[in-house]
Amino acid sequence: MTVYLVGAGPGSADLLTLRAATLLSRADVVIHDRLIGADVLDMAAPWAEIIDVGKAPGAPSGAQDTINDLLVRRGLMYDCVVRLKGGDPFVFGRGGEEAIELAAAGVRVEVVPGVTSAIAAPAAAGIPVTMRSIASGFTVVSAHQDPSTTRRLDWEALAATGTTLVILMGAARADSIAERLISAGMAPTTSVAVISSAMTPDQDVQRCALDGLGRLAIKTPATIVVGDVAGLDLVDHRNINDHGVANALASTNPTKR
Repeated sequence: MTVYLVGAGPGSADLLTLRAATLLSRADVVIHDRLIGADVLDMAAPWAEIIDVGKAPGAPSGAQDTINDLLVRRGLMYDCVVRLKGGDPFVFGRGGEEAIELAAAGVRVEVVPGVTSAIAAPAAAGIPVTMRSIASGFTVVSAHQDPSTTRRLDWEALAATGTTLVILMGAARADSIAERLISAGMAPTTSVAVISSAMTPDQDVQRCALDGLGRLAIKTPATIVVGDVAGLDLVDHRNINDHGVANALASTNPTKR
């Protein structure tokens, strides 16, 4: 009996790892988050029980406890349970908390990494989060802080790094993010890119200076990139149409269709 914490990647089904696809094809149960697309769920075994445990923004804090209990119960009942999460299960996915609960209940846990949107979303917009002579590193933070803790982001430290800043779950706080970074010393003219629904047919990219971030109408889910690299666009978008990234990949290798 094993619960697999599986990263579904940034959106499109063809960006799943082979390991993730194999587990979906033989899973007894698939317990998935809100942003998992239908094309990904279609890869599940026809006999699999599909359970949507997606938490809407502002959901009660006890929702995670309910998910933990469900994972333990199904994990004790079935050989192969897939806990399917967007991106990577250990990058702001609460996979660590779930792993602890499962282990405490005597349920075996394996982690299957996925491509996190912190890297995939910038890449989809043609933005390398690191680039020699421009950015020697990048920092990933969540704009949504756990209200039960006293830990808070150090915006002065983030502004002073001189590296790329990638902010997840920041759509509703874009204005505050810009104000805090500028107050912390970051130049108002710093390049910003906002990528919504990355690697899906609904992908949208907006670019502005930092002092204009609060004026954007941002659709969720969104990834905010702040730094000089955010002004770059190094991807040929001509083959990315309403079929998403898969068409762009297929056009480069016509034998793999």
